[in-house]
Amino acid sequence: MNSMTYKGYTARIEFDERDDIFVGRVLGVRDIISFHADSVAELRTEFAVAVDDYLADCAEQGVSPEKPASGKVMLRIRPEVHAAATIAAQAAGKSLNQWAEEAFERAAHA
Repeated sequence: MNSMTYKGYTARIEFDERDDIFVGRVLGVRDIISFHADSVAELRTEFAVAVDDYLADCAEQGVSPEKPASGKVMLRIRPEVHAAATIAAQAAGKSLNQWAEEAFERAAHA
């Protein structure tokens, strides 16, 4: 995936061959924050403008801007996977939370 990051927000970047433009969309928030441009340099600028506009709109409306992640994850997994993860964490001398965070980080950067 091609992406850009600005002020803690990450956008997925795609090339629209039909319109011959780059298109970006901010990930991890319910609000639709999108932008487009003809060049990568212009795309970076438009991404910053889109995020800054979103933050300004939130401030104007008196609402907190949505963050891409809160740091809390709730999962539903099969009991046998939960048990195996707990055992792996204990064997590594870590809490399940520490072990899972490391596993998430490795998977996210793979």
